[in-house]
This record gives sequence, structure tokens and C-alpha cells, in this order.
Amino acid sequence: MARRQRIAILGGGPGGYEAALVAAQFGAEVTLVERDGLGGAAVRTDCVPSKALVATAAAMSQIRSAATLGVHAVQPGFSAADMNRRIVALALAQSHDVRLGLERAGVRIILGEGRLHGPQRLLVRTAVGTGQERTEELTADVVLLATGARPRMLPGIVPDGERILTWTQLYGLRELPAHLVVVGSGVTGAEFACAYLSLGSRVTLVSSRDHVLPTEDEDAALVVEKVFRRSGGVVKPQSRAVAVQRTGDGVVVQLADGGEVTGSHALVAIGAVPNTDGLGFAEAGVRLDDRGFIEVDRVSRTAAANVYAAGDCTGVLMLASVAAMQGRIAMWHALGETVAPLDLGVVAATVFTQPEIATVGDRSGQECVQLPLATNARAKMEVIEDGFIKLFARAGTVVGGVVCSPHASELIHPITIAVAERLTVDRLAQIFTVYPSLSGSVAEAARRLHSRGDGQHERSKS
Repeated sequence: MARRQRIAILGGGPGGYEAALVAAQFGAEVTLVERDGLGGAAVRTDCVPSKALVATAAAMSQIRSAATLGVHAVQPGFSAADMNRRIVALALAQSHDVRLGLERAGVRIILGEGRLHGPQRLLVRTAVGTGQERTEELTADVVLLATGARPRMLPGIVPDGERILTWTQLYGLRELPAHLVVVGSGVTGAEFACAYLSLGSRVTLVSSRDHVLPTEDEDAALVVEKVFRRSGGVVKPQSRAVAVQRTGDGVVVQLADGGEVTGSHALVAIGAVPNTDGLGFAEAGVRLDDRGFIEVDRVSRTAAANVYAAGDCTGVLMLASVAAMQGRIAMWHALGETVAPLDLGVVAATVFTQPEIATVGDRSGQECVQLPLATNARAKMEVIEDGFIKLFARAGTVVGGVVCSPHASELIHPITIAVAERLTVDRLAQIFTVYPSLSGSVAEAARRLHSRGDGQHERSKS
């Protein structure tokens, strides 16, 4: 009888735990090492808690706008402490579910700190800091590195967990910030800025660029910024923060031009750095780029033989869905299963602002149509005045799309299917949609592309 393949996985986030489930499904002997808790940052401090906070913010927005629909509600009460207790409990419950799933699959779980000790060995320390530490060496046929990333900091900014915060520390707050200064206008900064504004905080967003969300679709980013400003948020463009200082019951954010922004709290959201330093990666032959991310190919292989990597530590695309797929692909490849290389062209991504922005595929197609949601019957019923649906096509085939709308994360799915399956605009236009529905605008955009038929752009600005 052939010996079972031994798989060692360092990191229990989406890249690690999804890889473990795949490897176990195919009969491998799997050991997963996690330092902080199953589910990784995605479950404990990032995706799950942040989107739970966004959901609370959306509920507050709906209550405040209910009068427009003829619903006159009593002013709602709000407790930041209650919200954060729920969020922390939800994250812990999700982490527990991940652990149960791994245990049912037969995965051995070690809670401890691990590092590469040669290409196919992990050195693991358990009970770290208790005085009863134990060291174990794991030898494996295949190693997967899924060590994630952490918030990026600057020399003049030191989080204290009370007034100067990273996005991992927000859920310890007992009270809503009176005035939150968000440093960084990328995805994380914009999401929290919109959410806390809806919850009732004053919010100032410090952006080093001309506008918020500089890497997103420009039309969509401008809609988000317009709505944010209209709702009372303040944006300081072309303002680079160089330091954040605590001033007793507040903070001062110092800008490169000598200006200052004061507030009660500061959230630092200036990107992430990989957890790859001091873990023996380079010594084992794993190649890192100049930013410290692990270099991988499209089947998640590193430069070291039989060592794979997945998730934020690779810097490929910092999404939980991508991390999970990288982990699955790694195991399928390592175990000799049929596998298709990672294709970022069919990955849908969402920014959970108000409104949301969802994108997929190639957004440089020869043909483009953009429909404002303000003309959609369902949008009128729900008083959705901002946002749009944009489709891109090349030679009559759908190649990409952008949705700027409430629930854009759901509306992007039919466009993702069209891109992945290479549907023609005619095919997408002919598929039934519910009336009235926001998704009806997806089919309408496809019909507009069909009617153009000349490869020109049509844009109706929202």
C-alpha cells in the first residue's frame, strides 16, 4: 500500500484551511499550524468583522432614510459596545466553525508558531510564552505557506489600540468615535470611513491622491466620494500623513505640507505588509520580491521545490476568495490532480463602501456602455439615486464590468458568469431578468451594446 502524502501547512486563513480541506479530501495526511486562531485575519480581524460592521452601518442608513419612503420611525438608539461585542462573537463563532470543519476532515491542527527549517520541514513551537514551550519538527512531502499579512505602519505612526488604531483594533472600542480621522483612502480606509459616517461619527478622510479609491474604476470612485461628502464626510485630497500623535482625549494627524487634522480617534489604513520576515523562507530557497511578498507562479509554486504559497503573503490579489483558490490549486497540483492555473481575469472584487463598487474582468474593452441606476424602476422604488452599471465588450463578447450600487457584491455575479463563460452581449441580453430588479439593468446594458454594434463607447454619466 502506497504511503499517504504528508502535507504541512503554515497558516490557518482561507489559503491554508481551504488547502487543508482539499488535501484531506484526496487522502493526504495533513497538519496545519496556526499561530492566532483558525480562519486567519479574514475571519478574526478583517473580512468577517469589517463586513459585519458595514452591515450595521447600512441598517442605520436605511433607518435614517426611511422617511423618504413614508416610514416615520422613532430615532434609533445605538451602542458601539453592543455592536462590537456582536462582531467579536461572530468572528469567534466563524473561527470555531472553521476548526470543526478541519477536524471533521481529519486535519491535525497545531496551535503554535512555525517557521521553515529547510524546504520540506517546519519547526513548530507550541505553548509559546507559557514557560512550557515545546518544539516539534514536521517533515512533509509538500509544504504550503499561508502566513498572511498585517497592517502597514509608518515610523511616525504607532498604534496604541485606544485612540490611534489599525483596522484590527476597532472592535475593542466601547464608544463610537466622535470624530474619526481615517489615514488612507484605499479600499480599507474608504470602507471604514463610509461605515463610521453612517453610524454617526464625524469622519475626515485623509487621501494622498486626488480622490478616494485611486485604484478603482474612476467613475465609481467619484460616485462614492460624492455620496460621502453629501452625507457630511470630509475628504482632504493630496494630503499625505507623516505622523499621528495622541493628545489626551484626541489625536493630531500631521501632514507633509505642515497642516494638521484633529479628531477623537485615528484609523491608520495605509496598506498591508506580508508576514514573511523571520520565518526562514529565503534560507529555504523561497524567493521574495522587493516588498517581501512570496513569488509564486499561477499554480502557487514558489522557487523552492515542493513548497507552495497562497494568500496575502503572496501579494497576488489580497482577497479571501483568491487566497482560498490559490490554496486549492496548490493542493490539486501537488497531489497530481487536474488543475487550471489561477486566472485573475475572472475574479470579482467588491469595495464595501456606500454605494458598493464591484468589478470583474478587463475594463479596457473596445465597446462600453454605462447605465445610471436612477432610470431603473426598482432603484426608484428604493430611492437609489446614485450609481451605475457598466459593461465592457470586445468583438461582441463580454469581457468586464463595473457595478456601483447598493448590493453591488451580488449584482456583479451575472457579469462574472458572462466574463468567465465568454458570453456574447447578445446572449446576456436575451437572458430573462425579474421586473422590477436592479439586475434588469445588466441585461439592458447588454442590449445597448448590441444595438450600438459599431465598437464605439456610450457613457451616460451618473
